[in-house]
Amino acid sequence: MHSDTRLALVPFMHIAIVIYSLDSGGAERVTSNLVNFWAEKGWKVTVVTLASRDQDFYALHPAVRRIVLRMAGESRNPASAIFNNLRRVAALRGVLQELRPDVAVGMMSSASILLVLAAMFIPRMATIASERTYPPMLPLGPIWHRLRRWTYPKAARVTMLTSEGLNWLRSNIPGARGIVIPNPVSYPLPLLEPKLTPDTVIEPGRNLLLAVGRLSEEKGIDLLLSAFANLALANPSWDLVILGEGPLRPILEARAQALGLQRRVLLPGRAGNVGDWYRRADIYVMSSRFEGFPNALGEAMAHGCASVSFDCDTGPRDIIRHDVDGLLVPNGDVAGLESALGRLMADDALRRRMAERAREVLERFSMERIAGMWEKLFFEVGK
Repeated sequence: MHSDTRLALVPFMHIAIVIYSLDSGGAERVTSNLVNFWAEKGWKVTVVTLASRDQDFYALHPAVRRIVLRMAGESRNPASAIFNNLRRVAALRGVLQELRPDVAVGMMSSASILLVLAAMFIPRMATIASERTYPPMLPLGPIWHRLRRWTYPKAARVTMLTSEGLNWLRSNIPGARGIVIPNPVSYPLPLLEPKLTPDTVIEPGRNLLLAVGRLSEEKGIDLLLSAFANLALANPSWDLVILGEGPLRPILEARAQALGLQRRVLLPGRAGNVGDWYRRADIYVMSSRFEGFPNALGEAMAHGCASVSFDCDTGPRDIIRHDVDGLLVPNGDVAGLESALGRLMADDALRRRMAERAREVLERFSMERIAGMWEKLFFEVGK
């Protein structure tokens, strides 16, 4: 039956999403936004997590059913890892047999692999694996890598965030049926805890260069600090605020102090009201060494931020239109990042022009448009 006919005959579907947790990461944010959108439409939606609700950061629509397996955690050794994952597969299989969703989606590599294994031999169970980053940048261990090569061809589809990701899939997992579905850009953003008011961190009247992300190696905050060191001297009215938490906080704080930036670089922690920060920012900067499809970059642009980003794999080049609504810099080029930021800092008219065009990201990556791509896929593979 053609999908357009099915759309007319089937007003809703039952979708099950399997994800490790609903912690504060990008994949978790996209998952919560999508399931809330479908629940609002009246669809039946179930979210299954391995981790408990204690790790939740994002809120779900009241109509979304939540199933918690409480099977998260690291394994002590390879034998316990095998045993624990077999238990996860068995538990997930029981959930799927009870739910009988039209389509089940795994979010991120390990959840996708476990889902496909759990759904094997369940009649008419359509599964979709979904990669949420560019796989070469976060290689799996040898066992998970082999499992991914074996399971992904058995999924009805494998979604990738970018065309580069799709090319990787075709080259590395023969038989996997890939499709590109980028992340939606959400606007307005929900107000979550903790609330961090910009005026309590940065003085009114100061220009704000904003970065948002986990304080970890892949986000390249060390490179951003190096770029900002000279800019701070040449632009005394500008401060850099980095929202987020992570394992590198002590190292980054020490680095800022060594550069003499302790009063110009502020790391106030995580903010649930990040939309307020985007509205307050004059420029958004992303210094990541790699990405999948950076949600924060799209959200900043939706709020009217002229943006500067490393042209890393993958995502920034799909979002920023160079010299139209932002600037792309060769990946890892600290001098280039400093030059691009300095150009925008010095030119109010250029910032305003790029900020105005940046809002067009809302149409290019609207929730309706991206959710529609998922829905089209659901009706193609669902029973």
